[in-house]
Amino acid sequence: MKGIILAGGGGTRLRPLTGTLSKQVLPVYDKPMIHYPLSVLMLAGIREILVISSPEHLDLFRRLLGDGSRIGLDITYAEQPEPHGIAQALTIGAGHIGDSQVALILGDNIFHGPGFSSILQGSIRHLDGCVLFGYPVSDPQRYGVGEMDDQGLLLSLEEKPARPRSNLAITGLYLYDNDVVDIAADIKPSARGELEITDVNKVYLEQKRARLIELGRGFAWLDMGTHDSLLQAGQYVQLLGQRQGVRIACIEEIALRMGFIDADALWTLGRELGTSAYGEYLMEVASQAAGRSGLTDGLTAPTSRERADRTWREPLRKGR
Repeated sequence: MKGIILAGGGGTRLRPLTGTLSKQVLPVYDKPMIHYPLSVLMLAGIREILVISSPEHLDLFRRLLGDGSRIGLDITYAEQPEPHGIAQALTIGAGHIGDSQVALILGDNIFHGPGFSSILQGSIRHLDGCVLFGYPVSDPQRYGVGEMDDQGLLLSLEEKPARPRSNLAITGLYLYDNDVVDIAADIKPSARGELEITDVNKVYLEQKRARLIELGRGFAWLDMGTHDSLLQAGQYVQLLGQRQGVRIACIEEIALRMGFIDADALWTLGRELGTSAYGEYLMEVASQAAGRSGLTDGLTAPTSRERADRTWREPLRKGR
């Protein structure tokens, strides 16, 4: 499966923050916003990823993510000259998709919950048509809403309905089989001049090949499109990180857990981040993964790398 991150749009609701920057490079606590959707694709086991953004912002992402090889990915880039709807990402990315399945995710969404990687990988293994993800909300009138049967088959899709048939908002994560390339190519612009992702999903709905997975209790879905939601997302990430001692959407750690890189590569990535708490976290994870107990309990003789690690960490410990 291939991945696409749509990181376009003008970010008008976040101005003046987005006067010169893409919103997807804004900080969400300790990392750029785009790391969060990127982490979702990685958890799904996807390594070939296309980032789509406006021409004036693509260089920002190239400098931030590079070609992805440092974390075991293959990241490429494409322009979205004008924002004409989410489904436009599928036409722009048709060459990237080729004859593969594709996961499309919006660049301003956070997903977090237990077992999410297994849910994603299981959905991909059994994908026939499309899979959407629904999140229960108290105000479904503000969202695209999906209704499903007991087997998870999608029964209806409505955009901002006055009388919603369910409380499941359709999130910004979509899994498609390869038929989506032709489906997206046939979609016509809506009254507002956009290629609507809902129109793509309705084709699968009519074919009875659309499924909806509810991300229920224990999951968080956050859309960072406003100042308030951006702040709330940062606070959520900060709180869980401080309480649990783990970092949400840490793409370098995920690369290790998914087998994209080894512990030595992670240790190097952490070392290159200098004295930041984020870099120290990466080095700690790498040390634990490599079984470098000499770093913490002194029971084994440290290697040369461990001695360098310990020397680097000592000033930090003394300063705490």
